[in-house]
Amino acid sequence: MRETDGLRAGPASQQGMRRANLALVLGVIARAPRSRAEVAADTGLTRAAVSSLAEELIAAGLVVEEGPAAPSGKVGRPGTALGLNPQGPGGLGAEIGVEHLGACVVDLRGEVRAWRRQEIRNRGRRPAAVLADLAELLRAAAVEAGLRPAGLTLAVPGLVGDGGGQLQRAANLGWQDVPVTAELRLALRAAGAGQLAELPIDADNEANLGGLAELWLGGAPDHFLHVSAEAGVGAAIVIGGRLLRGARGYAGELGHVPVRPDGPLCACGSHGCLEQYAGEAAVLREAGLEGIRGDWVALLAERAGAGDEEVRAALAGAGSALGIASAGAVNLLDPAEVVLGGGYARLAPWLLGAMRAELAARVTVRPWTDERLTVSRLGRRGPLLGAAVGVVRAIVADPGRLDV
Repeated sequence: MRETDGLRAGPASQQGMRRANLALVLGVIARAPRSRAEVAADTGLTRAAVSSLAEELIAAGLVVEEGPAAPSGKVGRPGTALGLNPQGPGGLGAEIGVEHLGACVVDLRGEVRAWRRQEIRNRGRRPAAVLADLAELLRAAAVEAGLRPAGLTLAVPGLVGDGGGQLQRAANLGWQDVPVTAELRLALRAAGAGQLAELPIDADNEANLGGLAELWLGGAPDHFLHVSAEAGVGAAIVIGGRLLRGARGYAGELGHVPVRPDGPLCACGSHGCLEQYAGEAAVLREAGLEGIRGDWVALLAERAGAGDEEVRAALAGAGSALGIASAGAVNLLDPAEVVLGGGYARLAPWLLGAMRAELAARVTVRPWTDERLTVSRLGRRGPLLGAAVGVVRAIVADPGRLDV
């Protein structure tokens, strides 16, 4: 369920006006608990209208009365504070990684109520088998959370069309043209998770969802480039607080930007792509660890932290390639920051030096300072958090989608 930007046009009917006002009231309450009088002051609606709308939101399980509101300094008893209902509808996130599966449930406040991760090698497996395992993980997470999910978003390591249902290509999984949302729905039904199978299901690129999580939860500015890695290399471009998707939804393929055009052949068919120097296989090869299975990020961090010079040199080479590609993006987009996320966040101590050197030498949009290259606090949790939180943000933006 991709977050909406609210209603596209002014409401053309009384029902449309009510739906817009429900969103307006819920949006104010979502920022912080407010009394009805404070909501009226913040929205410009009458107190009577706010009271009526608040009762509808309470009846729908979206809002609860939390007790006396914080003192306002005005004469008289404080009103009752309204807040988001922690037992209301939740957001369900799922993730397919090359080496893992993930499931997460968050409540309306964005608090994590269940988190499941299963280490499993998915490269080359049939989509149906992977989605069957994921369906079981989702069912277990939903039971643990004890909430009624309102939607499900799936993070995938590949290109997802603008419609959100078709995984066009996931080279590191070996998948192409997979109707991933439809197949996940079938897998949920087969797993006995019929309630989950009836939810709205969306899919998005893992890098996009990681970037959105950085915007919503990680303290990133409104203009930034989020560069992340698991098996491959991806990026999310956020401009003016909005994800830049491109004409067909494929923006952000930084891993396939050539950094050395005469370099080795890439799986995409081009030569010298960033992924050939900073992706999982490339870094492990340069570190003398080719063929090693398991959590490559944890392995490299452990070896580099222990002083392994071959690993440190491999990471420095990856940092240099990342710096070259990022500098081109900075010159083109002029972001306020470049945020290093995903697996790169844990490897940052050994990537940053070379990245900073390349950015300093190549960025022409001045001034550029080292402080504009930052490290994500969310790291590898970003895509799954972005998937789940995006569902509840869409509810807050338009509670009418739940037939309030």
